Amino acid sequence: MFDSAPTREAKPHSKAGPHSCLSHIIWFLAWNSLPLHGMGRLLSIDYGRRRTGIAVTDPLRIVASGLTTVPTHTLTQFLKDYMSRETVDAIIVGHPTDMHGRESESMRYIKPAVGRLKADFPGVDIIFYDERFTSVLAHRAMIDGGMKKSERRNNKGIVDEISATILLNDYLQSNQSR
Repeated sequence: MFDSAPTREAKPHSKAGPHSCLSHIIWFLAWNSLPLHGMGRLLSIDYGRRRTGIAVTDPLRIVASGLTTVPTHTLTQFLKDYMSRETVDAIIVGHPTDMHGRESESMRYIKPAVGRLKADFPGVDIIFYDERFTSVLAHRAMIDGGMKKSERRNNKGIVDEISATILLNDYLQSNQSR
C-alpha cells in the first residue's frame, strides 16, 4: 500500500530548542548551588603534621576530585601557585572531632595553620567541616578498590588525598539543600 516509510522533516533548532533548555537547567542548578559572591572552585584540605591532602571541585561545584598530597610545610606555596591559576572561593578544612563532638588533640596545630591561611588568603572563606571517619572511609575505599596492602603502606599520601575528597564530597552534599 505504501511505497516508502513515512519521513519526518528535520526542523532546525531555534534558540528555544533542547540544547538551550539544557544549558538553562545547568545554569539554574549551578547558580542555586553557589554562594552569591562567585563561581570559583571549592578546595578542601585534610591537614596533617607531615602531609596535607588536597581536593577540589569542578568550577560548577558538582564533583569533588582529589588533587594531590603535599608536604605540609609547602602547603601555603602550593595554594598560592594553584590559586594564581584557578579561582577558589572557599577552603574547606577538616575539623577533627571525637565521637562526642569535642575537638581532637590535632586542633592545636590545625588552628595556627588556619590562622596563617586566613592571613595569606584574605579574600577566601575558610570553613571548618567535620571530618570524622574520613580516614577510615579512605582506607576502606582503597581496600575496596583493590589496592594492595604494600601499595597502601608505601603511598601514605593517597590516604590524605582521598580523605580530602571525601571531606569535600560530604560538604557538597550537606549544602545541596541550601
